[in-house]
Amino acid sequence: PASMRPRRPTFEKKEMSAHGKKDDAAVQVEAEQWVRWDTDEKTRAELEAILAAKNFEELHARFDSRIAFGTAGLRGRMEAGASRMNQLTVLQASQGLCMYLLEQIPETATRGICVGYDGRHNSTAFAEITAAVFISKGVPVYLFSEIVPTPFVPYCTTQKKCVAGIMVTASHNPKDDNGYKVYWSNGSQIVSPHDKGIADKIAANLEPWTLDLEAMRKREHALLRDPTEEIPKAYYEEIVAKCSYRSAEANAASQLKSVFTPMHGVGGKWAIEAYKAFGLPAFVPVKEQFEPDPEFSTVKFPNPEEGKGALALATKTAIENGVTVILANDPDSDRLAVAELDANNEIRVFTGNEIGIMLGAWVWTQYQKKNPDVDPSKCCVLNTTVSSKMLSAMAKKEGLYYEETLTGFKWLGNKAEALMNEGYRFLFAFEEAIGFMVGDVCLDKDGIRGLVVFAELASQLKDEGRTLAQYLESLYAKYGYFATNNRYFFCYEPSKQVEIFEKHLRCRASPSEPANYPKKFGRFAVKNVRDLTTGFDSCQSDNKAILPVSTSSQMITFYFENGCVLTLRGSGTEPKLKYYAELSGSDGEAVTKELAELIDAVVAEGLLPEKYGLVAPTD
Repeated sequence: PASMRPRRPTFEKKEMSAHGKKDDAAVQVEAEQWVRWDTDEKTRAELEAILAAKNFEELHARFDSRIAFGTAGLRGRMEAGASRMNQLTVLQASQGLCMYLLEQIPETATRGICVGYDGRHNSTAFAEITAAVFISKGVPVYLFSEIVPTPFVPYCTTQKKCVAGIMVTASHNPKDDNGYKVYWSNGSQIVSPHDKGIADKIAANLEPWTLDLEAMRKREHALLRDPTEEIPKAYYEEIVAKCSYRSAEANAASQLKSVFTPMHGVGGKWAIEAYKAFGLPAFVPVKEQFEPDPEFSTVKFPNPEEGKGALALATKTAIENGVTVILANDPDSDRLAVAELDANNEIRVFTGNEIGIMLGAWVWTQYQKKNPDVDPSKCCVLNTTVSSKMLSAMAKKEGLYYEETLTGFKWLGNKAEALMNEGYRFLFAFEEAIGFMVGDVCLDKDGIRGLVVFAELASQLKDEGRTLAQYLESLYAKYGYFATNNRYFFCYEPSKQVEIFEKHLRCRASPSEPANYPKKFGRFAVKNVRDLTTGFDSCQSDNKAILPVSTSSQMITFYFENGCVLTLRGSGTEPKLKYYAELSGSDGEAVTKELAELIDAVVAEGLLPEKYGLVAPTD
């Protein structure tokens, strides 16, 4: 429900009551101004009805705070009001971004921007508004003429040397949401301080500019360019050159049969073309989910990361067609899920960490075969701090350079660029949330190139008579067994999440007091703590964290005496409190059992789900 969604901080202070809400008069004035500015008949009528009913509870929900622009851009529910995604908030965000770019990068008016969009409700309109804003200031726009995978936008941004790229998508969020993702000129998601600078410019440019939206709808303007034919062609050529390690003939001769679902999103058409580019045998599509559908009709959550439930139709299709390998993209095709059926048609959905190590090992071994004289120490692999340390173990054994970053591909993409600038050969990066970046084609997670690279790996294994599960076990035998347990709770009230972290994980009454972190959970002793909200890290001699610190988000990592590493964090895009835990050892069964016991203790003593109304996912 809208009333249960987390509130976001405001850009500017208004008249506020003692309880932190704006006065009724203040929200009414803002809502009336909104109606005058809004040109969307649907959302204008929606807000007019709320005003007529004098529904101040709803007005406060819509106007007490403004939808925040962060490093992930914008994401929220599509409704009228300042705290929601709609044509006016998109217009205002675009105006602020345009002014920021013109100020920061003098060549903006000649280099231009790229704009893409997915198949969600309103995505096309939001993209056209974005293009119209920039064109109104004389900035050229590369606007795709049809829905495209998210990775095409950062790829186009670098190919066309644009100053920025914008993708209108809410990724795998529910159908009522939409979003606005921003890439910098390097094709990686923005990082601070750009988010703050853009937010300030949005706040200073709220009044709508005069736009020629009709020209955008007709796709007729001298400053409008359509990259829809050129960019995909160049993209496929580059992923074949950089990411394919078998010949097209070998791929075509493979006996591999795979099932693919784009989860009602944009990926279907583009996945077919990617398979053709690699010479892979055509996949079996999940027909019910293959065409773009903004209603996501067959799934409760259009997120393949949710597991067996989300992949139910793909599993049915696989069984009906005698297929063992299931591959899936999320709706904007920047993530990849993988599952496998055994001889009894029992499904195993691989975790992001398992897919990550399989891809990482494949990319390295194949790159080394192709480049036998390469110095491993000048090749780098990356993952995030909440992702499996098995990649680190692989890097150590193989002599590769490895680093971890904060959660999110904005950190991985920018770190990859920094290392390449230092002379490293970037090979692979991943995060446990099924995001994978193979090579430097574009500096963001990419479900399309991840899809065909994994299909090529699966083809090789099929030719060798091995399953994915057997391949994974061989990696455990080589690099050690790593058990992971990643999960989340829905936490719809941000204040409760803060209270959990402060009272039960930092063990203090208020943020002004020193933290007193738990010494143990259950029978498991804590050895060290890293708190990236406060900057404390007992692993370091000066107790100061090396990774970037953010006081606006909650994130604590506990290092246990038994070697377990467990991180708890609040999601920046969804109402979730997440935990990520990993324990390594030689006995997989014993390690998995011990990790489960440790997780139970942390949840019971540190999160208190019943007390705080935390809701576990059903799948």
